[in-house]
Amino acid sequence: MPCFKTAASAALVGLSPLAAQAAPLTFTLDGVEARGGKLYIGVQTEAQFMKDGGIAGEIVDAPAAGSQTFTFDVPEGRYSVSAWHDDNGNGVFDRAESGRPIDGWAMINGANLRGEPTFADVSVDVPAGGVSVSETLIYPIK
Repeated sequence: MPCFKTAASAALVGLSPLAAQAAPLTFTLDGVEARGGKLYIGVQTEAQFMKDGGIAGEIVDAPAAGSQTFTFDVPEGRYSVSAWHDDNGNGVFDRAESGRPIDGWAMINGANLRGEPTFADVSVDVPAGGVSVSETLIYPIK
């Protein structure tokens, strides 16, 4: 399963100045549960994928239940978008002994994953006019 430390580090990058040709990447995250902790959203290029850092991100303290929408201005290109709900606030993407995630998570097309994601599996093209994508946060049974 995905390593969501990348979502956290991408979110910490903040919104750095980007090229004038920035296009909106709107990400709607459904199914957020009010469990406290922090919700991390990370946007990464292929070169940044599954590493610390990213091109854009956001951190939400104690997210409310329901849907959350985030818009990032990014240069045209292909990006992965991931979300991680660190509901216990320990700063670690918690996993069971089996390796399966315990924390809430989402990636583009993530519900279809059956192993470690590739960039091609979980990315979207952002054209000049922008794009909107949505995913549902997956909360594994604890």
